[in-house]
Amino acid sequence: MPGKGPLLGPFPHGADPEAYDRLRRRVLWSLPMGLYLLGTCSGGEANLMTLNWAMQVSTAPKQVAVSVEQSAVTHRLVGEGRCFALSILGREQRAVVRKFVKPAAYDPRARTLNGFAYATRVTGAPIASVAEAFLDCEVRSSLDAGSHTLFVGEVVDAGFGPTGGPGGDTGSVFAEETLAFEPLRMEDTRMSYGG
Repeated sequence: MPGKGPLLGPFPHGADPEAYDRLRRRVLWSLPMGLYLLGTCSGGEANLMTLNWAMQVSTAPKQVAVSVEQSAVTHRLVGEGRCFALSILGREQRAVVRKFVKPAAYDPRARTLNGFAYATRVTGAPIASVAEAFLDCEVRSSLDAGSHTLFVGEVVDAGFGPTGGPGGDTGSVFAEETLAFEPLRMEDTRMSYGG
């Protein structure tokens, strides 16, 4: 992208690098992606970060991969704490993800990050209290992916709402008729990257 450093190849033979870079970015942005909050913790620190690169990568065991920029605070916390929690938001929660594009202000006494309450489950990683659903994961492996690291975590707890599901506050478990929700997606916002 002009003004953002050198264009990254490879480029097809005969292609104009700038025009091809714009085309390639538009095609990549067309891939359907969710938009989540990734909770991490280590050594008395906690963070929630907007993230869009997350997916299930295994069924036995149940594993989820997230791709985190290596320069991010969250990257360090996942590496040290060896865990993460994925807060899955509803489509109407577009404004929430914008609050977590930079490291969050952490208040452990109030149990808030950027003023938003959070819950914890098995791993201790924060789960946004506004989450419609969550996956709490212990890191099993990681892979260097250039500017990012792909962390693969085994799902050790999951539920609807920040405390729903086995072992949670049963008063917070959503009723059966509220289990269907539409997850927030990248195209619901003006964001083009959340990793």
